[in-house]
Amino acid sequence: MTPTLISGILLSPITAFVARLLLVFMFLGSAISKVTDFAGAEAEMAHFGLNPPWLFAVGTILTQLIGGVLILLNRATWLGAGALGIFTLLTIPIAHHFWRMEGPMAQFEFYVAVEHLSVLGGMLLVAILAERMRAA
Repeated sequence: MTPTLISGILLSPITAFVARLLLVFMFLGSAISKVTDFAGAEAEMAHFGLNPPWLFAVGTILTQLIGGVLILLNRATWLGAGALGIFTLLTIPIAHHFWRMEGPMAQFEFYVAVEHLSVLGGMLLVAILAERMRAA
């Protein structure tokens, strides 16, 4: 049985908003950073062999901004979570290919990949919870 105080906190719309904000914070921050330093965003895309870099930078920015805002506003949450989940999953073979590395860098990139899978779980949960709230 959940204590009444905790239940009240968990059921609060404010808590739900803060949770969604925390989930998308890294995506919104990354998008804003890329917008304010587009040359850096292009360089990042080129570094990972994505061509043309400008197109991948724009696609990344739009995915992060639109997906993040959809989740934050709890509108078409399935779409925002799906887009960010797929985006996050795709970064593993593109940017965190630990299986091609050795030593400490391989271990670091492995942990980043595992964290990305955890974020994917968060995206699934936010979409599930949004759908359950709409169905109730």
